[in-house]
Amino acid sequence: MRAWIYLLAAAVAGGIVTTPAIFVLILLGGSFNDALVASLATLMLASGLAVVTMRDIIRCGLAMIVCFCALAGLYVTLGAAMVAAAQVIVYIGAISVLILFAIMLTQDKVGSNRLVFQTQAAPAAIAAIVIAVLVAVAVAGTNWGAVGEAVRTATRDVATLLFGSYVLAFEAVSVLLLAAVVGGVFLAKREKDVG
Repeated sequence: MRAWIYLLAAAVAGGIVTTPAIFVLILLGGSFNDALVASLATLMLASGLAVVTMRDIIRCGLAMIVCFCALAGLYVTLGAAMVAAAQVIVYIGAISVLILFAIMLTQDKVGSNRLVFQTQAAPAAIAAIVIAVLVAVAVAGTNWGAVGEAVRTATRDVATLLFGSYVLAFEAVSVLLLAAVVGGVFLAKREKDVG
């Protein structure tokens, strides 16, 4: 019975994500790239809402990973493959996994009902509206053709520097982050055994 519920939820989620793409392709006559952007943006918004509204914190962490994956896909469609790779490596590969490890090492994985909708909902809604207006003004006033070319040039330069001149420092930071994660897990395990 539970498998049918998951299958139904996957079908509903697929419908929610593909509906904007179909709308862009058929009704607005957009290209496949436009439909992909609409689909990825919808996936990112839906998973972002899931992060802040679900009670199970592990599922919130998994929804955050889906949100970061959709953002990386948006970067790829914009022609910034280096930024998308950094998004996957840093946010999905390091930060999200670290957050999930930290969550799994804690005692309580389900928060109380009060944590879902905090008492600061009104100021947060006002701040969200102000930020949405600022983003809309910035989007309307940007020359997107020039920005796309500048991003391609910048990512090429960053990739050349990062994997050319600074490859040793890049690898040293990755080893340092791995050591920090292993040390944190070791300390948490030791405190649990002592207590």
